[in-house]
Amino acid sequence: MRLEVSCQDRVGLAKDILVVLERYHINLIAIDASNQGFLYLQFAEIGFNTLSELMPQIRKVESVHDVRTVSFMPSEQEHYALKTLLKTLPDSVFSIDTKGRICIVNESALLTLGMAEHEVLDESINHWVQGFNFGRWLSESQVLAQATRVQIGPNEYLAEMLPIYLPDENDKTILAGAVVSLKSPARVGKQFNALQNQTTGFENVLAVSDKMKDVLKQARRMAQLDAPLLITGETGTGKELMARASHDASMRREHPFIAINCAALPDSAAEEELFGYVSKGAVVKRGFFEEAKGGTIFLDEIAEMSKAAQVKLLRLLQDGTFRRIGGDEEVRADVRIICSTQKNLAELCQTGEFREDLYYRIHVLSYHMPSLRERKIDIIPLTEMFLEHYSQQLSSPMRRISAQCRDHLLSYAWPGNVRQLKNAVFRAVSMWDGSTELTVEQLKLPSYAEGFGYFDNQFEGSLDEAMKQFEASLLRRLYPAYPSTRQLAKKLGVSHTAIANKLREYKISKRK
Repeated sequence: MRLEVSCQDRVGLAKDILVVLERYHINLIAIDASNQGFLYLQFAEIGFNTLSELMPQIRKVESVHDVRTVSFMPSEQEHYALKTLLKTLPDSVFSIDTKGRICIVNESALLTLGMAEHEVLDESINHWVQGFNFGRWLSESQVLAQATRVQIGPNEYLAEMLPIYLPDENDKTILAGAVVSLKSPARVGKQFNALQNQTTGFENVLAVSDKMKDVLKQARRMAQLDAPLLITGETGTGKELMARASHDASMRREHPFIAINCAALPDSAAEEELFGYVSKGAVVKRGFFEEAKGGTIFLDEIAEMSKAAQVKLLRLLQDGTFRRIGGDEEVRADVRIICSTQKNLAELCQTGEFREDLYYRIHVLSYHMPSLRERKIDIIPLTEMFLEHYSQQLSSPMRRISAQCRDHLLSYAWPGNVRQLKNAVFRAVSMWDGSTELTVEQLKLPSYAEGFGYFDNQFEGSLDEAMKQFEASLLRRLYPAYPSTRQLAKKLGVSHTAIANKLREYKISKRK
């Protein structure tokens, strides 16, 4: 129960109110005084009848104007506002007294220490934070703010120490302790780069595995060249990220980078969007290739580009010019073209689905983005990076990755690659339940096995039906790669008759 007493300040007012509370055997829990003419009282819950009698009695006290119930006291609001702020800070924060003992600690600090709150409160901060003598600093005649390197176990941090001074009655100050904030080197580096604005694209690409380091080495060299670049790789491997990084590291970095998803361009509008058009009234609508003048055009999923747009792109690559739809003027394009695909363009050329001459034009420079399965050593560092990023973005405390979760991350097939991992971590952080560790359950990854795909938890049917589905899927994938059923039968170690019967049963035939 909390009451707000509107009053005029006078000596003895609080004592007179306490006398009223004593008559009703009410024990006061807390009292707040305000210099704006309010007094706040907190005590245990009382019945409605008692409250109905109590409030008029308090109003009768001299200098009291009014009394009403309130939901919280000002000190409570300040306390929980501070607690919420500390809880959401990504940095580790400690409040210590003049002896260097921990009074307040936020959740990020507890995660850094790997301790529970009751294990660190009233203990010396020097038990964990090494490299700075807090006791000596707080005992100096004039305690000034400090910043220095410290260590917690094997890890280094930048520590910022700010003394807490309280005013006394003689307009002087009294040292009450200090606030200590710890920042990791990675976080300090990010803040520095953000201020300096000197981060280039490739510096944002994490590469711990040798395979990814080799890709970055190739990409950095190719970024300096102006020839067309083809980036291949499965969905979610970071092809657009590498294309942007290539642009940022090139001589065209001061000009536009325009990313176009060819799969999202309808065939009817693809040419107009890419190359622009001239209407009957001689009104010119510029396309993406003109909008990106001096910069880079990134054609994502180039295999999905319409046949008509492929022809115009081929001409642009051949002589550097194009015509707007409905126009006669030759327009010279000053752009670098980077393409990406998750499909095998060479195979699509064989089936006539992609122009072979265009394929050779865009395939001047190229590299392949490895799947996450091929760079497993990067999985945990990527998870930690996404955890830190989204924890800061969503003001959620940083968490450790549980041992079970680490094993699951490394054994999972990751069909969606880095994008799937990033989305899974974002979901886990955004739905944070107060736990101190990232668990398998929080990631909510669908069951998946390489070569089989996602498992349906609601699967209905018999084992025989499931085996037939897998058998049919396997034959559909293998049959086009073999010139005869006899060779396919030899590959699978069964008779020619058995393969012929299976192909007939599943109605599988080669495309003409």
